[in-house]
Amino acid sequence: MADGSPVVPSDEFLEWPKKDNRRFLHAVHRVGDLDRSIKFYTEAFGMKLLRKRDIPEEKYSNAFVGFGTEESNFVLELVYNYGVHKYDIGTGFGHFGIATTEIYKLVENIRTKGGNITREPAPVEGAMAVIAFVTDPVGYSFELLQRPPTPERLCQVMLSVADLDRSIKFYEKALGMELQLKFDRPDQNYTIAMMGYADQFKTTVFELKYNYGVTEYTKGNGYVQVAISTDDVYKSAAVVSLVTKELGGKITRPPGPIPGINTKITSFVDPDGWKIVLVDNEDFLKELE
Repeated sequence: MADGSPVVPSDEFLEWPKKDNRRFLHAVHRVGDLDRSIKFYTEAFGMKLLRKRDIPEEKYSNAFVGFGTEESNFVLELVYNYGVHKYDIGTGFGHFGIATTEIYKLVENIRTKGGNITREPAPVEGAMAVIAFVTDPVGYSFELLQRPPTPERLCQVMLSVADLDRSIKFYEKALGMELQLKFDRPDQNYTIAMMGYADQFKTTVFELKYNYGVTEYTKGNGYVQVAISTDDVYKSAAVVSLVTKELGGKITRPPGPIPGINTKITSFVDPDGWKIVLVDNEDFLKELE
């Protein structure tokens, strides 16, 4: 399939996403001051600056930050577009999640570094968990979760959806994810579904949230997309294309190499308009060399 030859739908073909070698690579969001954001993410959260580059011909700079190397960890890509210093985060994006073994200590460090604590650390009602919420200087929200040591500290991307059952089915069929957890909070008028490729306490997941009766959200222009790995962008794109005909969404970039760097990708939006990019595994690792 790597040659881009046509794909004929079959039961085996539709099982491809579950057999593919996939993991969350990075989430992309825009910031108005790249150096300030790097400083905050490294000093307040304890992330590391993994790489930084300037692309003057396209008038933007970006930096990758995270708790471990990109070869095996989910990270954040911060993007600064020349001359743009403010972004609208919108009402649909929820938060990123960070797991920590010392939530009280982390919250105090974030406070001293200029972060805004929007919920002090406290147990979750009805659960054996302590969480807190903070925002960075741009206004992006982060949920801090007290957990035992985990290989993936950057552990969640929360997005609002209009039809949770439809979203669950889309992420299962188009992306091969599994439903890790689903719970309803009628007292707070929402339902949550955790979708991912492994145990939600050990790796990164999408946290999809349905707010009772809310079917429209604003996307804003701050949060951009999540990138996920694949062994075959052509085959993966064909599956996504087929699923969008049933559940909604659309391919926004046909599979193929990016001019200049030759990394093969494909991109699409889900039924709610959230963008996903699938990136060839081998090509991605070559980018990091």
